[in-house]
Amino acid sequence: MQTQKHKSSLRPKILFLDIETTPLEGYSWGIWEQNIGLNQIIKEWSVLSYAGKFLGESRIYYADTRERQDIRDDTSLLYGLYELLDEADIVVAQNGKQFDIKKINARMIMKGIKPYSPVRVVDTKIVAKKVAAFTSNKLEWLAAYLTDSPKSDHKEFPGFEMWRECLKRNPAAFRAMKRYNIQDIISLEKVYKRLLPWIVGHPNLGTYSEESCCTNCGSKNIQHRGFTVLQQGKYQRYHCQDCGKWSRGKILLIPLIKRRAMLTG
Repeated sequence: MQTQKHKSSLRPKILFLDIETTPLEGYSWGIWEQNIGLNQIIKEWSVLSYAGKFLGESRIYYADTRERQDIRDDTSLLYGLYELLDEADIVVAQNGKQFDIKKINARMIMKGIKPYSPVRVVDTKIVAKKVAAFTSNKLEWLAAYLTDSPKSDHKEFPGFEMWRECLKRNPAAFRAMKRYNIQDIISLEKVYKRLLPWIVGHPNLGTYSEESCCTNCGSKNIQHRGFTVLQQGKYQRYHCQDCGKWSRGKILLIPLIKRRAMLTG
């Protein structure tokens, strides 16, 4: 897979990313609240598959380990992930900060792969938890209630069965895994777009543009809508007519002579 570098572009590259991993295999004395020692691990976990898509593009990248001699050999997947991450400016992932990105980094470090260029991560699970009190912050719930693209339920291989069958190289299980992984990306993108105007602290897309634009979606279709008044003074307020995000200017509107007379509490 070859991707073209865009990191110097005026538009950031936003990557939607989801990985699936193999489980650890080990010995256990029971099934409830077990502490597994390092010497009880038989096989380490690895990346089993991944799906990725850039915002504004139709192509979905997908790869898995079904053709590898060792089903847990994720070397080629890691290099594919490296290319995608190295191309991206911003990565959007569900539980991405705690799972996807850290898991990818762990496997790359273990394989001796050098770091990809820096990215900023938007974690839709963290965003959902921060801005609202949904019944659940899982992608399954968010996709079902915020989009028209619910997660795949892989009924033919329910629960852990799909991962178990993939480890057995079952072609039908890998077909189900591919559908599952890709559907997660489709759902993730739609959840992100629904949450976008609500996200606080989204990477400022205005830093990639030479013109004023929406901080969250990059649209130049913004309107002056009143003022934001803070302790230190008043700023122009803006409203994006595309995504609906509210933002404010950086120029303090109160004249210097008045600021000198202001007190602070």
